[in-house]
Amino acid sequence: MILLQNLESYIRKHALFQAGDKILLAVSGGKDSVLMAHLFKLSGFNFGIAHCNFNLRGAESQRDEAFVKMLAASMDVPFHLVHFQTKAYAARHKVSTQMAARTLRYQWFEEVRLAQGYKAIALAQHQNDAIETVLLNLVRGTGIAGMHGILPKRGWLIRPLLFLSGEDIAALVKSFELDYVEDSSNKSTDYVRNKLRLKVIPYLKEMNPNLELTFENNMQRFAETELVLQTTVAALKKKLFAEKEGKYYLALTKVKELKPQRLLLFELLRPFNFTESVVDELIASLNKQSGTSFYSNSHRIVVDRASLILSSRSGGQPGLSHQLIHPQDELVDLQAGRLLISRSTHTGFEPNPDKAYVDGDKLLYPLVLRSREPGDRFKPMGMKSFKKLSDFFIDEKVPLSHKDEVPILVNGNGEVIWVAGLRQDNRYRLTEGTKNVTIFELKHLLITIPKQNKTVADKDGTKKP
Repeated sequence: MILLQNLESYIRKHALFQAGDKILLAVSGGKDSVLMAHLFKLSGFNFGIAHCNFNLRGAESQRDEAFVKMLAASMDVPFHLVHFQTKAYAARHKVSTQMAARTLRYQWFEEVRLAQGYKAIALAQHQNDAIETVLLNLVRGTGIAGMHGILPKRGWLIRPLLFLSGEDIAALVKSFELDYVEDSSNKSTDYVRNKLRLKVIPYLKEMNPNLELTFENNMQRFAETELVLQTTVAALKKKLFAEKEGKYYLALTKVKELKPQRLLLFELLRPFNFTESVVDELIASLNKQSGTSFYSNSHRIVVDRASLILSSRSGGQPGLSHQLIHPQDELVDLQAGRLLISRSTHTGFEPNPDKAYVDGDKLLYPLVLRSREPGDRFKPMGMKSFKKLSDFFIDEKVPLSHKDEVPILVNGNGEVIWVAGLRQDNRYRLTEGTKNVTIFELKHLLITIPKQNKTVADKDGTKKP
């Protein structure tokens, strides 16, 4: 069968595993993972099936578990099952439900792999998943690494179906007359990835019917380009970085000679969590007075007369961890309070800095709730031009010790929606055309944010003048 030959050829080309290796298949019960299991069975590979029940969709979750268990039994292969209390884990670790599910899933897969002697963990992602990832990265902003999308192999994770498109998989499932189960959340366009899959990619395929092949070729070129860039950057790091007493010194003369300067300096500093916007500001300061400092969430750079001095930050505020917000979320726990989320069709609003009334149709999920990042900017309510968040904090007299504790709500496209407790973005305000309103409200915040001599609610929820 040509299909099996193509599968085996793809596995050999990318060295996913060797004949006889024991492989753990992650099977949700959807058409992609069911087809992967079927092809592995036809090919005579040595494999077992793993299924996670996250207990998030009630009877649907139990239906999926029963289906995959029956599938493994019909194939006479080992079946590994785990039940997670995902929402409890998310609340305990103060992360989104989706992030909790991802963490729990991959931790458990690795535990099973090691305990049962599996060589690799196979995921049923295909070409359209890779396209969605690239488009998602482009929407949010990315470098070369984000342009190659999903790799066939990363560590112990392998993706043997990346040579197939979504249409290929649907056709094969139909031709093999395979049963599968459908996750109802896949049809929701509240999520950015689903919106790309259901609305954007069909338009792109109208312009290029061979979209999957085009993206596959492009992603291969980007992966090769990234390899060249990594080799160049590694060589530059050996020349530029001089370590002394726990700090790195980069000679200014050599930094100024980098070509292309912006790209190479960003790649050199990216492992230290510096953003592109900070690198832009750093480059602009190279010919100015020394002593200027630039920060990432983990490191600091000081521009000295002859060097850039790179050191770890110590004793700084940890800030808020990134938390994802999904369409069904109604409550998000913060380190120092809570964020309540509600929906309405009523466009009236209460003037209150602790609340943001947002046009719900402009939201692209998942949203991100985090602390400030270098380069953040937004359009404060009532303004048409952008303002740097750093300048806004100065104007609002936010103490330095509290700046990292102010929650920043960010849309799925990377735009700031609300500087919580202070001002929301003008682009997301309610208008005459608003039909759906999403309301975000801070509750019981324990930090004090100056706003016209008024403080945020104290621990007991009362307001203090």
